[in-house]
Amino acid sequence: MKINDIQLDKVIGLNSKIPISSMKEFVLVGRSNVGKSSFINAVTGRKNYAHTSSTPGKTRTINYYLVNKKFYLVDLPGYGFAKASVSEQNNWAKMINKYLKTSTMIEEIVMIVDIRHEPSKKDIEMFSWIVESTGYEPIIIATKLDKIKEREIKEHIELIKDTLGTSESCVVIPFSAENKTGTKEFLKIIEDLI
Repeated sequence: MKINDIQLDKVIGLNSKIPISSMKEFVLVGRSNVGKSSFINAVTGRKNYAHTSSTPGKTRTINYYLVNKKFYLVDLPGYGFAKASVSEQNNWAKMINKYLKTSTMIEEIVMIVDIRHEPSKKDIEMFSWIVESTGYEPIIIATKLDKIKEREIKEHIELIKDTLGTSESCVVIPFSAENKTGTKEFLKIIEDLI
């Protein structure tokens, strides 16, 4: 699949109603600063379309990116941002919960983790919650692949799967926003589903 067109179509705040969509939604979840915006930019072939920041907690809204006028990439606020107040973290959790429980067009949930590290307690909680409350087992995108040695990849993927408690068939895509490794595999999954 070639991405010819992307636009930020909707931005949903805490008290906004979740829009009724007629297009399939591929939902991105991940810890604050794990690289969701870099993932969107790499997959869509745009340099700075989704704003990246070294400061965690940048995405505080639900952002609907309309891709090729065929499907949405839906970027949820990052979770586990320690410097956010408890009430702010609770508000983000409510927003994520509301979206995942309300949207009727979710096709896949994509969880982004850092391949270099064992998933955190918050990652484990989020993965379990998604599986239990939505029935989806997320596709795992293991970012920052370029930061580890090739011989370490298999071991790191096994650690991610074991820590999260995934099924044997769970799809894990090693990914690098730097050199675009994993982009074709992810787009092929979307193409097959739409």
